[in-house]
Amino acid sequence: MALDFLNDATNAILVGPNGVGKSTLARNIAHQALIHGHTVLFISAGQLLGDLAALDSDSALRRRLRHYAGPRLLVIDEVGYLSYSNRHADLLFELVSRRYEHNSTIITTNRPFAEWREVFPNAACVVSLVDRLVHNAEVLAIEGQSYRLKEAQERADQRARQRRKAKS
Repeated sequence: MALDFLNDATNAILVGPNGVGKSTLARNIAHQALIHGHTVLFISAGQLLGDLAALDSDSALRRRLRHYAGPRLLVIDEVGYLSYSNRHADLLFELVSRRYEHNSTIITTNRPFAEWREVFPNAACVVSLVDRLVHNAEVLAIEGQSYRLKEAQERADQRARQRRKAKS
């Protein structure tokens, strides 16, 4: 939360299973960056790549890439939850390359880098994409059980206790 990584244009990759708090942690860092006057954009991978892929002219694509390359901190949430085409991989590589060593990027993902070929099947740039992302990056592996699953179980247990109490 000290935001020192922004001064060096360092990236942060938050890797872990679903529900362990990667997105929440990324949102909190983004909020802290905003409070300290940095420009920030938080977007899901699906929304980002869908937006870029939908553009039909080179000039519109260049403008949109500049838009995403500009913020001091770009958070791309949920890389790995969906599979993408070669075009999507190329667009993400282009964006990461434009930001490389200029601005910081946070990526949240539920897939280790070894599985990114499944996220971007047949994409030739996957190795280069990962290489650019992890160079000058902090890769934080988050382990544990899903908070959402834990909270759902606690709610179910509480409802069961309340039903038992109401019957007695």
